Amino acid sequence: MPQPGDQSPSVDGVEQVRVARIGKPHGIRGEVTVQVYTDEPAERFVPGAVLTGRRGSGGRDGELTVVRARWNKDILLLAIEGITTRNQAEELRGTELFAAPDEAGEDDAWYEEDLVGLAVLVDGRRIGTVTGLHTGEFQDLLEIEVDGGAEVLVPFVDEIVPEIDPESGTVTLTPPPGLLTLHEDAGAAPEPGEPA
Repeated sequence: MPQPGDQSPSVDGVEQVRVARIGKPHGIRGEVTVQVYTDEPAERFVPGAVLTGRRGSGGRDGELTVVRARWNKDILLLAIEGITTRNQAEELRGTELFAAPDEAGEDDAWYEEDLVGLAVLVDGRRIGTVTGLHTGEFQDLLEIEVDGGAEVLVPFVDEIVPEIDPESGTVTLTPPPGLLTLHEDAGAAPEPGEPA
């Protein structure tokens, strides 16, 4: 079910794209961790960048201005104008961050609910169904249940997922050799932490 913040805001009639979601505070000076949804974090999160915040699982609505962005290992940290304490940072947790599409036509705004249930096509032939979307710091993964029961995680990149057509209810893949058969034997394997 769509949650608050799922609908992309628009500014001057231009629909914005989701670029991040604020997570837990970092430290005591108001920095926040963010889950990145854009391929261009270095361009998106520059000092002075104004992002549109929308309540998600929590957080608040309104414009947020980036003061500083830095990486702590593989986690992006943001300092937001006016947020100087851990308690203030905690109030932002769950806020979805949106920005105008880039000039190249950034198309990162796919939500899991947009994709789940779409038929997966390879060479025009149905091979399975999308069952989930796993978002990561550097790369998203499309979860596919291949007809026959096996689940496969596919990198959600243009080279492998060149076309998504919600109107026809399909996702087209151009997988490299072996990608869809890589996990064929994994269905019988125990999950990590489970007894063999």
